[in-house]
Amino acid sequence: MSKSIAARRYAEALFQLGDDKNTLEQLSKELQVVQEVFRENEQIYTFLKHPRVNHEQKKQFLDEAFQGLQADVINTVKLLVERHRIEITPTIVDHFNQMVNDAKGIADATVYSVRKLSDSEQQALSVKLASRIGKKGINIDNIVDPSLLGGLKIRIGNTIFDGSVSSKLSRIERNIVSANK
Repeated sequence: MSKSIAARRYAEALFQLGDDKNTLEQLSKELQVVQEVFRENEQIYTFLKHPRVNHEQKKQFLDEAFQGLQADVINTVKLLVERHRIEITPTIVDHFNQMVNDAKGIADATVYSVRKLSDSEQQALSVKLASRIGKKGINIDNIVDPSLLGGLKIRIGNTIFDGSVSSKLSRIERNIVSANK
């Protein structure tokens, strides 16, 4: 089974658990913590994958490292260690968050702009985009890209809205070149 399919299945199981217990928000926050810990400390993967460290030591380490998190989160990480799939943790968290956002009617958007957008600009853009694509809300990740010259380039899933000046100039150039042929 591919890692992506396995990650999706673990995420679906966690989502179902959270939905049944009405703890989706809490699970989402705690999974973000787990993802950050693994992202910032790559030695954890080495320790948890090491064949000379027995499963009991690994489980004890996870209990101590993630003390205070829900049992569902800790047990999922332990299960991943036991099944030698700990490296798919970030993918599981991404799938889980996507499922939570879909359930809430929220989409993630990457907005490229020449300068950092202010909070009020991001809020206004979020409202406008949400109504345009039929969602309740939009989470915006603003990336500064000076090569745009002006305007915005927005990516939501596989859809790109390109209103940048550089894109418009490229279209004008193509039209002029094709008209001269």
